Amino acid sequence: MSITTPAQLLDALANNASRLVIDKASLANAVAGQLFSLWRATGQPAQGAIPTTTAAVPTSATLGAFGFTNQTAPATSYLAWLALVAGNNAQSWEVHDRIAHMGGLVLNVTTSQTITGLDIGTGALNPPAARLGASNFSDVQWFLEVYTDGGATASNATVNVTFGDSTSANLNVIAVGGTLRAGRMIPLTPFIAAADQGKFIQRINSVILSASTTVAGNFGFTCTRQRSVVPTLLANLQAVADWAQLGLPEVPNDSCLQLVCTTSATSTGTLRGQGKIAHG
Repeated sequence: MSITTPAQLLDALANNASRLVIDKASLANAVAGQLFSLWRATGQPAQGAIPTTTAAVPTSATLGAFGFTNQTAPATSYLAWLALVAGNNAQSWEVHDRIAHMGGLVLNVTTSQTITGLDIGTGALNPPAARLGASNFSDVQWFLEVYTDGGATASNATVNVTFGDSTSANLNVIAVGGTLRAGRMIPLTPFIAAADQGKFIQRINSVILSASTTVAGNFGFTCTRQRSVVPTLLANLQAVADWAQLGLPEVPNDSCLQLVCTTSATSTGTLRGQGKIAHG
């Protein structure tokens, strides 16, 4: 059965948990105050591969994800403890379930780049409902994610999306010039027009750049569900978050857990630590 009492949680932490080992190298050329994905940072978990143009649903078995033991219903899993030591001051470390992704797009063309199959609704990729959360897609977030640096020429991206109500719209004026660096995650939600507020993205259809950044680079789109966050206030001082601070989020089977950093400097800094996913 699911964990429903403090006693069951303590027992699971002590006797029935998957251990998480965290040892990530720093990503250089970051921008303070922005989101950076550690998917491609080397260390532990290992560096994730750059997705191809074929959309996919990564899992806990995908290189780059935290591994843990799937459970047989009615037992389930919960993120219950994290201890982190960061190389930079004043940063936040978010734990996301990486639900769907694709890459292989370039930053040096101005023609429409069509995206096929990046759809989290019924059919197409069809990720598990337990990983998506709310049926209207309000629990997930979408990002433009950079895998290889672009060029320095200023450019804006127009992204065509389809919402959960089957209507489509363009998300406009997403700045991707000025040497967009590897690891950068640009949230798409802030670019949803006022007329479409209250709608949630189900599918990414295409992207058009206003100008070539002069370097091809490599980027794509990623759908995630944020599960928790841990702030580290001082460099090299361990921050510990127990189940109450983490919110004890459920971790459905096959969740592709990864780390995302809100930076305070021009690099993400190193990150070391450990954690536990409790089962019961």
